[in-house]
Amino acid sequence: MPKQIAVFGGSFNPPGTHHRAIAEELSRHFDEVIVVPCGPRPDKPTVADIDPVHRAIMADLAFSGLPRVRVDLFDLERAEFTRTHRLDEIYRREGEEVWHVVGTDLLRGGREGRSLIHRTWEKGPEMWQKLNFAVIVRAGHEIEAADLPARHRRFVPASSGSSSDIRERAFKRLSISGLVAPQVEDYIERYHLYRGQLPPQVVSMRLDRPRALIFADVRNPRALGIAGSLEHLADSADPNCVIVVGGDGTMIKAIRQHWRRRLPFIGINAGHVGHLLNDLDRNGIPDILEQELHAHQLPLLYSEVVGQDGQRRPGGYAVNDAWVERAGGQAAWIRAKINGETRLPKLVADGALVATAAGSTAYARAMGAKPILVGSRELLLVGSNVSEPHGWRTASLPLSAEVEFEVLEPVKRPIRAYIDGSDSGIVHGLGVRVSRVAAAELAFAPNRDMAVKLDEHFFPSEAH
Repeated sequence: MPKQIAVFGGSFNPPGTHHRAIAEELSRHFDEVIVVPCGPRPDKPTVADIDPVHRAIMADLAFSGLPRVRVDLFDLERAEFTRTHRLDEIYRREGEEVWHVVGTDLLRGGREGRSLIHRTWEKGPEMWQKLNFAVIVRAGHEIEAADLPARHRRFVPASSGSSSDIRERAFKRLSISGLVAPQVEDYIERYHLYRGQLPPQVVSMRLDRPRALIFADVRNPRALGIAGSLEHLADSADPNCVIVVGGDGTMIKAIRQHWRRRLPFIGINAGHVGHLLNDLDRNGIPDILEQELHAHQLPLLYSEVVGQDGQRRPGGYAVNDAWVERAGGQAAWIRAKINGETRLPKLVADGALVATAAGSTAYARAMGAKPILVGSRELLLVGSNVSEPHGWRTASLPLSAEVEFEVLEPVKRPIRAYIDGSDSGIVHGLGVRVSRVAAAELAFAPNRDMAVKLDEHFFPSEAH
């Protein structure tokens, strides 16, 4: 039998308990349920009211823990709205039987060819005849059989609701408890979403009962000792935080492995500088975990590589940086574009790098760039051993910048691409921007965040 997939698309702005109830009901009847939060939609301008990364995080939180249910964020990442007929093509490639989840409101008038699917969907009449539809019937909203498409199955979820009602209640500062999952409610409250204001860059949070996924540097005896003392907090089945013990490298590994859990990362420094972690010499472990914490949203980078065949493909996510460097004995000749505009027509250098705030204290700093704070609304563009343009070394870019590196002489002067140090091979180009879906919350004890450590770095004293 072919694998049966239910594709559940929507804005999920925000995802409510009624959405989870639909996914839960579908999971009992299909081999897999794929939740697809949509990108920008001309017919739903409210999806642009908050940053897509918040919608991505809430979707992951809302549907977590459901068997046979996964969230696919590709539409949000690409800032596109994939039409239903294209979704059918995407998920049918391996022979699966695809069923598209629709509400009865989209089907009324189907007998006369006047349903919303017929009138407003791209290729609507054709899809009505050919596609499979999983019809969601809310209690009290039955539909007549004549209005249903030929290939359909009916499902009645345990609850119903409306995202617009949730948004309105949040805007009016009314309780949304029970309308969204508890972790989604906490996130909306923490970042003041749907209140007609910009979310804060630093938020306060408290873990009254830490349930930790503990991630330690196994090569560091001190880190293992500290991690052992925290075993009473370990709960890998239902964690509400990730405690990272080690150095900055350990934190980077932890984020790369666990950012889709959408949990705060609390670092305990058992290494050297530890810009991304809390120090034990000033704050003991109980102090760090039992007081109010300050959390910063750390964006990840999204990259795409242009292979030697000229084809563009995803390169992956980076916490620190993405860069290109010469792959031979001669300096690389690179064209750098910012938001589609050529800003460095010919960069002659060993390489070039784009770094986040987290990466600004690593390779970028070694290349001569000045570190920037986590939470800063900027990226760093840095050149390595630059000979042309003369005197150019680094530039600060807005967080919204999209950087494109193109090799000018790919045969004579080949370049390699690296994503957080992972080798992507010989490439003809590399595109880098801040991800629209990938981010991590870094939590610090008060007065021990990255700003304090950079202050100590720039203004050293005997006490430090």
